[in-house]
Amino acid sequence: MDDKKNIVLAVILTALILFGWPYIANHFFPAANPPATKVEGGKETPAPQPGADPAADSPGAIRDRALVLKEGPRVPIRTPKLTGSINLKGARIDDIVLPTYSETIAKDSPAIRLFSPSGTQDAFFAGFGWQGEGLKTPDNNTVWTAEGTELTPTSPVTLRWDNGAGQTFEIRYTVDQNYMISAQQKVSNSGAGAIGVKSYGYVSRTGIPHDPDTWTIHIGPMGVFNGAANYDVNYKDLDKGPSTQSFQSTGGWLGFTDKYWLSALVPDQKEAFAGQFRKGAGTQYQADYSLPPVMLAPGKAVTQTARLFVGAKEVKTLEAYQDAGIPLFDRAIDWGWFYWFEKPIFALLHWLFEHIGNFGVAIICLTFVVRALMFPVAQRQFASMAAMRAVQPKMKALQERYKDDKPKLQQEMMALYKREKVNPLAGCLPIFLQIPIFFALYKVLQLTIEMRHQPFVLWIKDLSAPDPLHILNLFGLLPFTPPAFLGIGVLALLLGISMYFQFKLNPAQMDPMQQQVFAIMPWVMMFIMAPFAAGLLVYWITNNCLSMAQQWWLYKRHPQLSAAPAK
Repeated sequence: MDDKKNIVLAVILTALILFGWPYIANHFFPAANPPATKVEGGKETPAPQPGADPAADSPGAIRDRALVLKEGPRVPIRTPKLTGSINLKGARIDDIVLPTYSETIAKDSPAIRLFSPSGTQDAFFAGFGWQGEGLKTPDNNTVWTAEGTELTPTSPVTLRWDNGAGQTFEIRYTVDQNYMISAQQKVSNSGAGAIGVKSYGYVSRTGIPHDPDTWTIHIGPMGVFNGAANYDVNYKDLDKGPSTQSFQSTGGWLGFTDKYWLSALVPDQKEAFAGQFRKGAGTQYQADYSLPPVMLAPGKAVTQTARLFVGAKEVKTLEAYQDAGIPLFDRAIDWGWFYWFEKPIFALLHWLFEHIGNFGVAIICLTFVVRALMFPVAQRQFASMAAMRAVQPKMKALQERYKDDKPKLQQEMMALYKREKVNPLAGCLPIFLQIPIFFALYKVLQLTIEMRHQPFVLWIKDLSAPDPLHILNLFGLLPFTPPAFLGIGVLALLLGISMYFQFKLNPAQMDPMQQQVFAIMPWVMMFIMAPFAAGLLVYWITNNCLSMAQQWWLYKRHPQLSAAPAK
């Protein structure tokens, strides 16, 4: 009767895990990247990814981007990591492409486009300007005069405009080798009276990124105010109201963070500024800041400098800017609560990749390092297993003697553990230690652009995406793609098999219910892990194989572990 009850409980538990896990995962864990490839007719081809960037070219564009870019005078931008142009009408930076990153893994894939002019699909742009009372300031229709033909790391560009009332406005743009554009804003007053003027900067975007904002990865408005990173504002908050979220800070920055890309305004770090996130018409959003007003006497000038970061969230690049004085700039990557642990995992994994050249092999090597560090813990685990195995006959006797008196049985079992100096929970320690490591690797694979589109071997062309080779459609021979829940790939199957044999090496559990749960757990985990990034499965499979090798070696050293328990 008890066996039937245990079987029913095991089946119910399995069903709850299988059917309840997708809802938990959707809430707490972001989905892996879309597969970089698809398998059709048994052939693997690059998969289209319309959501690869926040301003991808689309047939449904409001206006053709190429035509819009030709409409007004422009100054080209050219650096090793940025190409694009500045629109002299409005002095807008509204054309930015990242030539070192592609939308897909296809050879002819277009480069990632971050900024796009107003009037095009998913318009996204930034600019700097001034406000003043009783003062004619440049606006979106102002056509500036450029001094300089191209903005490069070695050739700055200065934009000038005279309002005809005695004030001259200048923006001197410079750019570094990475993604930072500096804007030196200067106002000269040659009029008869004093003027009050304050400078500002803004980033405006239309549309919401395709990547979802989740509990573990923030995507949307973000800033650092008064020495603290703020992830509290998202697009839904601005949609529901209030439509403006304001912040006061001395030093810091603000902008929009996507999964891999960042557009951020960095005011002068010594100045107090008022920052805001705003909701406009439709799906228009803006991040902006303004500095306190400055009174400018006749014959005087004022110069203020701000910066605009527009590019990829490369860990080392963000850290370099942070070391140069931008506070918490590496928090543009939402590392979360385990920042202190995830950064070392990333650093080690990236170091291994730089020396090996393949991220899949680097993940395998990382697994070896983790297992080596945990070897002493595993030794204690096996010692505990040996002790538990030795006392199994006594435990059986107690269970038979007090089978009708559960409180007395628990009391006697605890006394037995104390008398024999064994800890039934000691064997669980390695499992608990693996959880933060696994979660850190999960976050690294999901967050860091260094993992994006990184191939491994054979059909694994993107370790941050799920395994594209599905068993249920006979590896692409059948003309359908299974849903994520049933998309069992080769890696997921290997994971289930490796877990099965690993559990088979463990001593049998005293509790039949636990033994039945362990028997079905590998196949439950196979379904749960199938939609996750391939890199996570590579890590787990390698870890299982090393665990089996370690168990085999310890069984050779301690034969009593594999021997049948004494009667």
